[in-house]
Amino acid sequence: MSQPTSSPSHTTLIKSPTLSSLDIRLKTLEKEHQWLLKQIKRKRTELDNFVEQIRSLATEIFHRGNSCFKKQGDLDREIHTLFTEIFTTRTFGKKTKKKIEEIYRTLQFAEIISPKFCNLDGDTDPDELLETDQQEDGFFRPPQEHRHQHQEIESPSATRTDASRKIRQTFLRLAEIFHPDKVADRSTQTHYTEIMKEVNKAYREGDLARLLEIEQQHHMGESIESNSEDDLARKCTRIEQENKFLKTQYKTLKKELAGVKKSSEGVMVSDYRKVARKGIDPVAQMLEEVESKIGLIADLRDFVRDFRDQKMTIKEFLHGPEILRQKNQENIEDFLERMF
Repeated sequence: MSQPTSSPSHTTLIKSPTLSSLDIRLKTLEKEHQWLLKQIKRKRTELDNFVEQIRSLATEIFHRGNSCFKKQGDLDREIHTLFTEIFTTRTFGKKTKKKIEEIYRTLQFAEIISPKFCNLDGDTDPDELLETDQQEDGFFRPPQEHRHQHQEIESPSATRTDASRKIRQTFLRLAEIFHPDKVADRSTQTHYTEIMKEVNKAYREGDLARLLEIEQQHHMGESIESNSEDDLARKCTRIEQENKFLKTQYKTLKKELAGVKKSSEGVMVSDYRKVARKGIDPVAQMLEEVESKIGLIADLRDFVRDFRDQKMTIKEFLHGPEILRQKNQENIEDFLERMF
C-alpha cells in the first residue's frame, strides 16, 4: 500500500514567519507609496492651479490697467526729471538744499514716486536712499521668491544627491521602456512619444512621484515572478527608499504652496476671490484707486514744476505738497490704530 503524499498545492500555500512578515511589510509600504503619490499629485495640481490664477489675474490687471499704469509711469518720470532740473539749474543754501533733498527722498520712501539711486549733492550717504529693486518705468518687479514653480528639494547634500540619482535611475528605466525607436508600429511610436514627453517633463522638474506613477501604470497588471524572501526584501527596501524621497517631495510641495499663498501675489488672488464672491469687480476697484492716485501725483507734478519755474517761494515749497501731508496723516492714523 503506497504511502500518502502531501499535496504540492498545499505546500506552496505555507509561508515561513519571515516571509509572512515581509509580505505584510510590503503591503504597508505599498499602501503608503500609493498615498504619497496621490497626495503629491493633489498638491502639485493645487500649486499649478494657484500659480495659474496668479498669472491670469496679473494678465487681466495688465490689460485693463495698461493705460493707467503708463500714465502713472510717465508722471513718475516727469517728477524725477523736474527734481533733477531743480538741483542742476537752481542755487540754494546748504540747509535749504538739504531740506529739498529730504522732500525728494520722503516722496520716494513713502512710495509716492519710485526710488532713484542717485547722489544728490555728492556727499549724500547711499544708505539713506531706499534700497529696493525696480524697473525703469518706476514699477516694482514681482518678488523673486516663488517665481519658479518647482524648487529644488531642501535637504542635506547627500540626500539631495541620492534623490537626484533615484530620479535619474527611474528616468533611464522609463526611457528604456518607452523610447519610440524601440518599436516599429507607427501608432505605438506615437503613443510612446507622448509618454516620453511626460517623462522628460517630470525629469526636468525633478518630479520623482510622476516618474514612479508612469512606471507603475506600465507595470499595472503584471504579476511578481517570484515571491521568495529575497525578492520581497529587495522590493521592501526599494519602496521604502522611494517613499523616503516622496515624503521629501511632498513636504517641499506643501512648503512651496504655502509660500506662494503668503506672497503679495498670492494674497492678492485670495482677496480677489473673496471680493468676487460678493459680486464685486476687484480689478475695477483697484483701477479706481490707481486713477485717484494718478490725480494726486499729477497735482504733485504741478507743485514741483511750479517750484522749478519759480512760481512759488522756497518757504511754500518746503511746507510740502498736499499729497505728502496726506500720506503722513495716513501713516499716523495707521500707527495709532495698531496701538489702540
